[in-house]
Amino acid sequence: MTTALRTPLPSPLDASTGQSHLHWLDGLRYGLMGLPLAFVALPLYVVLPNYYARNFALPMATVGALLLGARLLDAVIDPLLGRWSDRLYRAGGHAVLRWGAVAAIALAAGFALLFSPQVEGADALLLWVLGSLVLTYTAYSALTILHQAWGAMLGQDDAQRGRVVAWREGCGLAGVVTASLLPFALGMGGSATVFAVMLAAAWWAWSQAPRPPGPSQISARAQPGGASLYLPWRRAPFRGLMAVFMVNGIASAIPATLLLFFVQDRLQAPADWQPAFLGIYFLSAALALPLWTRVVPQWGLAPTWGVGMLLSVAVFAFAAQLSAGDAAAFMVVCALSGAALGTDLALPAALLAKVIAQSGDSGSAEGAYFGWWNFATKLNLALAAGLTLPALQALGYTPGAQSGAALQALTMAYCMLPCALKLLAAALLYRFITRETP
Repeated sequence: MTTALRTPLPSPLDASTGQSHLHWLDGLRYGLMGLPLAFVALPLYVVLPNYYARNFALPMATVGALLLGARLLDAVIDPLLGRWSDRLYRAGGHAVLRWGAVAAIALAAGFALLFSPQVEGADALLLWVLGSLVLTYTAYSALTILHQAWGAMLGQDDAQRGRVVAWREGCGLAGVVTASLLPFALGMGGSATVFAVMLAAAWWAWSQAPRPPGPSQISARAQPGGASLYLPWRRAPFRGLMAVFMVNGIASAIPATLLLFFVQDRLQAPADWQPAFLGIYFLSAALALPLWTRVVPQWGLAPTWGVGMLLSVAVFAFAAQLSAGDAAAFMVVCALSGAALGTDLALPAALLAKVIAQSGDSGSAEGAYFGWWNFATKLNLALAAGLTLPALQALGYTPGAQSGAALQALTMAYCMLPCALKLLAAALLYRFITRETP
């Protein structure tokens, strides 16, 4: 382990040929951390509110407010964690891995504490939940930013950047599937133990992965003392890419927020079909990832992402025609929209890595960029729920409603609003390609 911390592994770029080579084992070593990071998210969003409401009789609104407050705090500190990440990378990969280990330990502890409270009484439980959430979210964000910045430094061209991110997101999809099954099989206590083992294995694999350039290899254009917290916003390509990412992210988050409402009320599908819908969606995304990365060398990162956006528009326009009893047809929607999701998972972060490199900020500012990137990701989720759900209620839809007007409002929100936003994102992406890319 000591050797792994001190000895850089070979660079994935063949200097003699200028061609990028990322062996599948190196991709797995780096990407494996994506599995536990994705695994932990599902219990926090799906299981936790129900767990405390049913087992400890805490009001759902109160638990929801705690989750929202902790998540907002988490989003606000992400840029600061990004700045901290850049300082660590100036010290070298060994410092990153050591603090990554600290963050992993804190994340495992926070997750275990959330689902094994050692106090009694409503007030004490609320304080326990809040403290555990802050610990868990902060550790999760720190580990995520450190890991993403490492991957951004590995990419030397479009093809390699796409493969690096695809390995991370592919492992993340495996983590989502595991998280959807394991708590039901082992309970939350057993899941917390397995999660800790996953984190330890993923950290060890990460320590064996190819190293990013050390401080002596950083571009002369890089900031000598590390990047300013606001440096990314001074780069026009980043501002353009962030506009695309925000609009597209909200478009993707709206269907995720409304999926169960659409399945239950519009399609009136049996409850036991719902896991199949989700399974097909994520499996299709996982299968599509390598296909999308294969066409990146011919099409480029941004055009390939644009094709994925247009595929989503076509799929959701078709979904708008479905009605009660069309559950089988919705399987096709899940498969094709899952395939389109593959571009959202692999290509935006790879495109961000390209922007960092072309802006001359490689090796000194990846943390700052990914700090703001993660802030935007969390803001997308909050905006999707915070704007869509009140708007639906104002239009007359409530869960279980069967009136024509209510179902039409649901269909417009689930299908047509994402289509409009995806088209806007595609237009912004076209502008980014033609005007902003250096």
